[in-house]
Amino acid sequence: MGLGDGYVSFVDSLLATLYPEVSINILNTGISGHCITDLEARWQRDVLDLSPDWLSVMIGINDVWQQFNNQLDPDHTKIEQYESIYRSLINQTRHDLKGLILMSPYFIEPDPSNLMRKHMDAYSRVVEELAHEFGAIFVDTQVAFNRYLSHRPPQSLSDDRIHPNRTGHMIIAKAFLESIVPSD
Repeated sequence: MGLGDGYVSFVDSLLATLYPEVSINILNTGISGHCITDLEARWQRDVLDLSPDWLSVMIGINDVWQQFNNQLDPDHTKIEQYESIYRSLINQTRHDLKGLILMSPYFIEPDPSNLMRKHMDAYSRVVEELAHEFGAIFVDTQVAFNRYLSHRPPQSLSDDRIHPNRTGHMIIAKAFLESIVPSD
């Protein structure tokens, strides 16, 4: 099982670099293009069967993007279904974990009034609420992108504002590490 070329690989390399004395085995079972219903269908195989000590989840980007990409009515969101399935998955897993990390979905767009960004922000609030409810660490990837986007345009990170380039993945990795590693 590979780590891919994105933020998971960067997190793995940075943790090994910063903490060589700690043996951490990272698995990446994320699948590009998947929505919460896809994750639900493979939760047993890709999470429960692996019995992780820690679990990190970032899901929701495609749940929102496909509403816009498929020319559906963007006001017809499935946010209630998203929240219900997400809560169910966490409930199946939380008691067996030492730690849980929930990462917000993001849209690489600095304007919070942009319609797709507004929808993504609503999904992000669901994830933040679930993180609080389940005592998980919350990684706000949108805030991390916003810091960068206050200086540079979205096109410097992504052609479609969804799929980040290496710099975008490094922004996610940095936000992840800042959330899980206590500062000195």
